[in-house]
Amino acid sequence: MDVGVGLEVPSREDEERRREYRTLMRKFWVSAAISLPVVLLSYPWLVPGLRDVSWAARGSDGLLWAWRGLGVLTLPVLVWGGSRFFEGLWAAARSRAANMHTLIGVGIAAAWLYSSVAVIAPGIFPDPDLAEVYYDVTAVVTALVVLGLGLELKAKGKTSEALKKLIGLQAKTARIVRNGREIDVPIENVVVGDVVLVRPGEKVPVDGLVVEGASAVDESMVTGESMPVERVPGDEVIGATINKTGSFKFRATKVGRDTVLANVIRMVQDAQGSKAPIQKTVDGVSGYFVPAVMILGVLAFLAWYNFGPAPTTAYAVIAFVTVLIIACPCALGLATPTSLTVGIGKAAQHGILIRSGDALQTAKGLDAIVLDKTGTITVGRPSLTDVVAGELAEDELLRVAAAVERRSEHPLAEAIVGGALGRGIEPPEPEAFRAIPGHGVEATVGGRETLLGNLKLMRDRGVDDGGLEPKARALADAGKTPMYVAVDGRAAGLVACADTVKEDSRRAIARLRELGIEVAMITGDNRRTADAIAREVGIDRVLAEVLPQDKAHEVRKLQLEGKVVAMVGDGINDAPALAQADVGIAIGTGTDVAMEASDVTLISGSLRGVVTATEISRATMRNVYQNLFGAFVYNTAGLPVAAGLLYPFFGILLSPLLAAAAMAFSSVTVVSNANRLRRFRPVEV
Repeated sequence: MDVGVGLEVPSREDEERRREYRTLMRKFWVSAAISLPVVLLSYPWLVPGLRDVSWAARGSDGLLWAWRGLGVLTLPVLVWGGSRFFEGLWAAARSRAANMHTLIGVGIAAAWLYSSVAVIAPGIFPDPDLAEVYYDVTAVVTALVVLGLGLELKAKGKTSEALKKLIGLQAKTARIVRNGREIDVPIENVVVGDVVLVRPGEKVPVDGLVVEGASAVDESMVTGESMPVERVPGDEVIGATINKTGSFKFRATKVGRDTVLANVIRMVQDAQGSKAPIQKTVDGVSGYFVPAVMILGVLAFLAWYNFGPAPTTAYAVIAFVTVLIIACPCALGLATPTSLTVGIGKAAQHGILIRSGDALQTAKGLDAIVLDKTGTITVGRPSLTDVVAGELAEDELLRVAAAVERRSEHPLAEAIVGGALGRGIEPPEPEAFRAIPGHGVEATVGGRETLLGNLKLMRDRGVDDGGLEPKARALADAGKTPMYVAVDGRAAGLVACADTVKEDSRRAIARLRELGIEVAMITGDNRRTADAIAREVGIDRVLAEVLPQDKAHEVRKLQLEGKVVAMVGDGINDAPALAQADVGIAIGTGTDVAMEASDVTLISGSLRGVVTATEISRATMRNVYQNLFGAFVYNTAGLPVAAGLLYPFFGILLSPLLAAAAMAFSSVTVVSNANRLRRFRPVEV
């Protein structure tokens, strides 16, 4: 079984990230260790104990030899410590582009080469004062930028914690029944068809169907649902969920890469690696930004060389290098992907699978949400809602009705029988049974002829409605299906069934309206039932009696009104509408086709997930805009200062060392701000 293959990928990525982090930190510590003596020996007159040393006198041969030594000392920092920048510079140059590595690589190389020329051939400078050295710039800037990259990498590693938690949920072993014996095997050895035993407190190893026993299962880690759910024979169980109370056996139906957990992990990985439209815009801007900075650096150099104070070349080099370093678009490049990675991971923790950054960004601007009725707003299956006594008392009426329906396979029959059992009423076996298509059923119960069906059946058999017709009409107006029960030719009462509204649908819809989103309902059901459900959950706009092929057209009509529309559905007939919508949201309890056509999948099947997905998208994009604003402000404010704009007024010329520190700090700030999303908590619905 290849479950290991499916779930080890993030582990390999983590190991690569850790290895890269260790390499960066080694380069930082070596560069920092070399930077300390380089800085001290570059400014010996500022250090007590060194200022009086004879070779430290300016212009002495001793200082010249010391500077030559610094050139040799900083060469490993330039070549090995800065290798990442030169590799990136070369790769960008080959594709006729420029990036952050271009700026840093050119900056530290220019400082080292200028210093080496000043040391090796100072005579080429018309003024000895021009023969300044900046080996300290090469060493310290390299150390600081490498440290910044390491801190960014570590901070970015934290953004995939949601994925790591999901992977850690998987059970390591499974207790299976083979040849009449219970044996423990590694989860990799479980195959489809195996019968698996799960005891209280244990994890469900893989996906399957319960075949024996019953229990309450905590599915919160996969679906986001806080309350344990009851699981009985015939119910599905999800791998990695936790069995709470009883023991049960289930037959494995999905293993390895096919399990819900493996699919969740794959979808989260794909989404975290995708780009939102705003990121593509930023990438395009960066493509022009870097060449513009290169030009600005050259202009700053020429301005200082031609109009600056002596030594003009020294000032020109400082301005050129500082402009390149402070403009490094690290923070700009990190602003969007780090926020998206955290936001998508956070959504996964709440049982919401977002396929791409594009979907996440679009969800932020939703104006309207169209909800399918059956299975989305409602439970998706009928249940007993009303028992109206007539000739018989309620319990006896329900016992007779359930007995009549006991042999029927109709969904309404299952609802009546289930309702009786739920009230502790055990219906007897009917002595005879016959279905009357389109009208109802008839049977003999306890020697009495019994009918159950619609008003037409009663009239055809000459049964008086017993004054129950107004009550039946009221039930129908409420979106329910009323059924008459007659015993020995006399009306005995009514039973009614309906596809009931999910318990949290009304609260979720109210919250969506609070968020300023118009909520509409679409259904193929009749207008009366649709209106009744809409009134119950607080929806004003109802699209009823819509054919499956017309659902996408209705979504399109809303889009033509200028709205950004999301469609929420669970069936095959919803797939075209899900694909048509700006954001398609599939209920995870629905069909695979609907989930494939959607941009977002709600594993739990609750509309609370729609609210949470909307809130996460808004929080994530708000975080992205904060990061982009900060990065743009930093670059916009930093470039003029780096070029020396403040020097004529205040005598301030930014040091390349401070520029490197500011650049690294801005990147770490962006990543840290993105990680604030990990503290996101949705509003309780």
